Amino acid sequence: MATNEEEMEEARRTLCLVAGSLPPPHAVLDLLSVGVCVRCIFRLFGVHGRAYSCPLITNAILQSFLEEQDKFHGDNEENGVASDGITRCAYTSRDTENVQEYCSICLGILQLSLHQDREPTKGVPVDDFTAAIAELVKQEDYDIDGFSFEVSIPPVIMANERAIRLYMKNKYECEEWFSTKFLCERISVKDALRSSITASLEKHLDVISGVDSFRIRLTYSHLEASRSLQSSLANDLPCKRAKTGSKDNVVKADGSHEKPLRDSDEQSCSESDAVVLRAVAGMQDHVFCERFKLPPEKTSKSCHLITTCYRVPMYVGGRYLKISRKVSQTRWVIDDERMGEASVEEIIGKNVLAVCRGDSYKFHAAGREDIDVRMLGSGRPFLIEISNARCIPSKVDIELIAEKLNRNDQKYVRVRNLTLIGNEAWTLMREGEAEKQKQYAALVWFPRPLTDDDLQKLSSLENMDIVQKTPIRVLHRRSQLERKRTIHWMMIERISGCSQYFLLHLCTQAGTYIKEFVHGDLGRTHPSIGSILGCRAEILQLDVVDVKMDLFA
Repeated sequence: MATNEEEMEEARRTLCLVAGSLPPPHAVLDLLSVGVCVRCIFRLFGVHGRAYSCPLITNAILQSFLEEQDKFHGDNEENGVASDGITRCAYTSRDTENVQEYCSICLGILQLSLHQDREPTKGVPVDDFTAAIAELVKQEDYDIDGFSFEVSIPPVIMANERAIRLYMKNKYECEEWFSTKFLCERISVKDALRSSITASLEKHLDVISGVDSFRIRLTYSHLEASRSLQSSLANDLPCKRAKTGSKDNVVKADGSHEKPLRDSDEQSCSESDAVVLRAVAGMQDHVFCERFKLPPEKTSKSCHLITTCYRVPMYVGGRYLKISRKVSQTRWVIDDERMGEASVEEIIGKNVLAVCRGDSYKFHAAGREDIDVRMLGSGRPFLIEISNARCIPSKVDIELIAEKLNRNDQKYVRVRNLTLIGNEAWTLMREGEAEKQKQYAALVWFPRPLTDDDLQKLSSLENMDIVQKTPIRVLHRRSQLERKRTIHWMMIERISGCSQYFLLHLCTQAGTYIKEFVHGDLGRTHPSIGSILGCRAEILQLDVVDVKMDLFA
């Protein structure tokens, strides 16, 4: 462990390295006097690298360093005016200690302030700050091999930075250093924060940061400053209308169901911030100077920090076979009464969720079948989307899930080719849904025996187009539409000893209502088996025997 003397020496070496990027001492001292923190000074002048993570570079250390520089004109100044006529700033670190605690630009973000029990603490060492984050990750019991950062900051930070830049421009634009150093590429608060804490957090978590499914999110807010900013921009912000929610069914770890709003609080906040940012960015300099104080007022209240960690949704996919005619694809409740004995969604989803230790799951499938329709053959492609999984299942874990499902005594559902897959499967499934063909086998009853000519008439039809209006049985939950579908081929097979019962095999375009194609749905599907043969036709049982998609085949 480094001693305090070693850390101080490291801080001075770091300052020597970045000194060439900084403006003359009087300009730096001016920034310190108006409440700008060291890390914000670094990033305003494009400083990169380890300077941000150096633990002992504080306002006082920076001041001490500047006093040692030959460029410091303390001996030649009187009442803040140097011999060259340029106004200097007489600043001491005690100014900020007595007046404020937090940076007038970043509001404490880059000073690494922490909130404990809702009471903010002053800036803490980098190692203590990252230790608190690492402890949260460990408490949540995530299995991780890497992480990536997400940082959210309030728009007032951008407004504060612009106020400081205009303040410096108005005061120092005529000085030679201004155009070469102050107009350089700046480092954002977010990137400066990442540079400050990444290495230390990697050490605490013993993993490397990068592009990863596990995210650590630092969300900063400052209610008082944000309200003041919005008040200043009241005439520039449009009114927003509330959005309606989505109908995605989410099954939480405790088995309860919810239908979340698509515009969650977090999304709404992000959209609101974007509107404010656009308003600030689009304001001309002279208008900004009229509405905002230059430099911004000093503050004794830091941003509030909420630290969260989560894993982006992960997917387990495969194909399912539904053997029972008493099992729905998804949980089905009518007037608080459960329909069917179980659902494919719950049988598979609960088993996957338990292994992944996620918060909730969603079930997605390439189409659906009615509760009384079996799904046979090679099965139907599906995805289980796990939210915030604490554990990424191994290949062995996936095999054990499949084995457990396939050995279940109830024999409701079977799975094939179960695998952990990236979110590209979602795109493949959506594309396949529109293009896929489906093959069926149906037990059909006719009021009269069918002749060989009848059988030949049906079997000779290929790529026949039909028109289907929304079936009567689903009109209560689906809009009235007219759909064109294609029947690719049909074959009808006699059942030995039964003159009025036949086995119908057919292949159709995805989205065809098979039951209605058989009986005609009171003329809402045309042509139908009944209209082609000129007699009544009733479907007694239906099985899906093949879903023609490459996914998980």
